[in-house]
Amino acid sequence: MLVGKNRRNRKLNRLKDYDYNLEGFYFVTICIKDRIEYFGYIKDNKMILNQYGEIAKKYWQQIPDYYQNVAIDKFIIMPNHVHGIIQITKPVGTGQCPVPTRVNYGLLSKIVNSFKNMVTKEIRKNFNNYEFQWQRSFYDHIIRNEKVLNKIYEYIKNNPLIWDRDRNKNV
Repeated sequence: MLVGKNRRNRKLNRLKDYDYNLEGFYFVTICIKDRIEYFGYIKDNKMILNQYGEIAKKYWQQIPDYYQNVAIDKFIIMPNHVHGIIQITKPVGTGQCPVPTRVNYGLLSKIVNSFKNMVTKEIRKNFNNYEFQWQRSFYDHIIRNEKVLNKIYEYIKNNPLIWDRDRNKNV
């Protein structure tokens, strides 16, 4: 944990002064720590999920069950990361978070934190894998128009095809 001077100098991952409770589409990428390929593998340009990958898929699909006014759009579980589009359909203050968070970073961060926590808990409980960890934070992109949304749809769909060139691949 960063403390003192180092904590103050840490780069913020969210867009400064943007309210992540606002209605809209958000593209997120959530990575496994050290790029370990826990979720499966690519075969014949298709993602093959293993048991860990199925857990991640299950909890991603359940996001709308825990948050009112939130939908999921296109997503893909890759060997060591998740790409997905989360839609906040109506501006909200807080969601029904299955795992409480200590600090209010906006609804998008609460959703991602909850997803990461639930996946981690189930993997550790069912497989005694206490090595499994997520990379700190996540990448987000606020989708502001349909052209960008369509480009991200294509990126998600084609992600397994470009796995060999993926910067998140453990080399």
